[in-house]
Amino acid sequence: MKRVYQTALLSMITITTLSCYAHEMHTEESYTMTDLDGWKLVWADEFEGDTLNPDNWNRQVEPAGRFNEEWQHYTASEKNAYVEEGCLVIKAIHESDEHGMDQYSSARINSAQKQTFKYGKIAARIKLPYGAGMWPAFWMLGANCSENGGDTRWPFCGEVDILELYGSKDDGVVEANIHYANREGQHDQLEPIAYHLKKGRFADDFHVFEIIWDRKKIEWYVDGERYARTYIKSSERTEFHQDFYLLLNIAVGGKWAGRPDETTVFPQTMSIDWIRVYQAEEE
Repeated sequence: MKRVYQTALLSMITITTLSCYAHEMHTEESYTMTDLDGWKLVWADEFEGDTLNPDNWNRQVEPAGRFNEEWQHYTASEKNAYVEEGCLVIKAIHESDEHGMDQYSSARINSAQKQTFKYGKIAARIKLPYGAGMWPAFWMLGANCSENGGDTRWPFCGEVDILELYGSKDDGVVEANIHYANREGQHDQLEPIAYHLKKGRFADDFHVFEIIWDRKKIEWYVDGERYARTYIKSSERTEFHQDFYLLLNIAVGGKWAGRPDETTVFPQTMSIDWIRVYQAEEE
């Protein structure tokens, strides 16, 4: 695992530190994550500069329909992903007056071959998009995934969905999931486990989305509240004992996301205040 031990990182562990310009009206609740006792910060991106750090991130370029029959194409353009006043902003844009395949642009950012991690506490503070057809995600793929330079195809590389939101279902619900190959070599999954926001939408404010991942299990949290757990010691879940890289994206339409329609407001944005990775001190 690539680790960054810089003095400047030590100040990042204070959860109430404000960095994104949109924080001024936020409540203390939106800064909550799990207890940091016994954890050390090993990597973070606070998005404090004026552009994406090329040591951390790749801009993935893909045509419409490449994944799950999704309608957007992913670009390397700064119009679809940019750093602004302390936040990484991913923007989905409706490029025409028509709804359908290749009528939208968006961004898919990943840390493949740059920042990879095995076990730990992985957290991000994010404000999500909303509306029919929106499918934002913060997730991970095995570092050996053939999609980005590895030699192992999905789902044998493993996938951990730290959060997914389906605007066509409910703008106040996020889901946890994992994907892997079972004993027969076929795709299998945890089956999504949902977290329901007590009030409003995830587009109304920032929230902390987090997993705690160790040799035995993966647990999912929103604002410090655990809502999902799965165990990974079985022989068919060996994928989850290797390095993984991070991804952030907004998908539009397609097989799982539902269709955007006249009620869907564009552009839609996903704002990421920070991403932090911790490891247990005994690791």
